Amino acid sequence: MKKYILIILSFLIYPFCSVAETKEQKQLVNCTGIYYAYSMIPQGQLELDKIVHSIAAKKFLNSHLLKTGLNEDKLNKDLLAIVDELYGQPYDGDKVKKCDDFIYKTISNSKEEILKIVNSGVY
Repeated sequence: MKKYILIILSFLIYPFCSVAETKEQKQLVNCTGIYYAYSMIPQGQLELDKIVHSIAAKKFLNSHLLKTGLNEDKLNKDLLAIVDELYGQPYDGDKVKKCDDFIYKTISNSKEEILKIVNSGVY
């Protein structure tokens, strides 16, 4: 009987354990927030290709993080906190380059997948 209760409890608790715990996940969430914030910079203030790259990278990372088990509510809360912090600040190419390099190194085929989103025209 105790065995069944433990099994049931583990299934009930598991969804709440999917939060950004690893250093890698935290960095991916941070980069997603950076891309998200920069995707909202008006086109007159930033080149269109940088805005499109930010939108595509944010879309790719958001999907990737959810597929790997990150809790959607936690992700959204973390992203909004990052966007609130960065909103209104100028575009920082160094931050974007560091995120690009980290993502391309960490997630296989990420560069190609982001480029597919950019080229699809569907953001």
